[in-house]
Amino acid sequence: MNQSRPCRSAPYRSALYLPASNARALDKARDLPADAIIFDLEDAVAPAEKAAARGALRDALARDYGNRARIVRINGFDSEWGRDDAAAFATGADAVLVPKVNGPADLDAVAAVVPGTPLWAMLETAAGVLNAAAIAAHPRLGGLVMGTNDLARELGCRDRADRLPLLPALGMCLLAARARGRVILDGVYNAFRDADGLRAECAQGRDMGFDGKTLIHPAQIDIANAVFAPTEDEIALSRRRIEAFDAALAEGWGIAVLDGRIVENLHVETARATLDRAAAIGALSG
Repeated sequence: MNQSRPCRSAPYRSALYLPASNARALDKARDLPADAIIFDLEDAVAPAEKAAARGALRDALARDYGNRARIVRINGFDSEWGRDDAAAFATGADAVLVPKVNGPADLDAVAAVVPGTPLWAMLETAAGVLNAAAIAAHPRLGGLVMGTNDLARELGCRDRADRLPLLPALGMCLLAARARGRVILDGVYNAFRDADGLRAECAQGRDMGFDGKTLIHPAQIDIANAVFAPTEDEIALSRRRIEAFDAALAEGWGIAVLDGRIVENLHVETARATLDRAAAIGALSG
């Protein structure tokens, strides 16, 4: 993928974590319908395997992964592997995902080692959430990823289907992302065999405004792709709103009425964004 890919011009409905130490998974990922692959050098790789996984991933990324985003999650700079990870993927990936970002200084440290590739930030600590606005404003930042498991552990909150304890943090990070026009992905759903639970949590994230969902198993991809894509009814309504507004403008009116509802310029902007998103999804899936 071209590294100049704009942050929000392409879909990120599904972003699948893959352990960089699993050669079979790296090979199979080239044919998966995920919008993005997060190649994980951090939590998913045992300490004894980290150096080997780094080299294997470098070789894997030299092969074709299609038009999906290739994001490498490195180890933190507080570990013995982080700086070598960053140096290894200063080129060759579409983005470098930095774990446990507590503030802009964490991104500055990685940016000094990775001069050109966009940086993404994991928001998975209380400090990271409180500093989300400053993190989102970092000039090298391309996107934000919620690390809900680590965040829930640090907060000491209960595991609830409605995620009520996490909603304030999710909302703060979402506001920070939107203020700066950044991509933001929701955290993982751990019960990968629970399709109904995943669908409900994807719908919650979509309705809040997240761009997509991070995933832990290929079986979750289709649900995330479906939930975070515009429906046929939404696409049709968007076209009708644009047509109604254009007709009103032609008659000298600044607003239109469609199905008994006011249509203003802001609704037209949303409608055009919906159509752009649908077109981008169509282009990505060929």
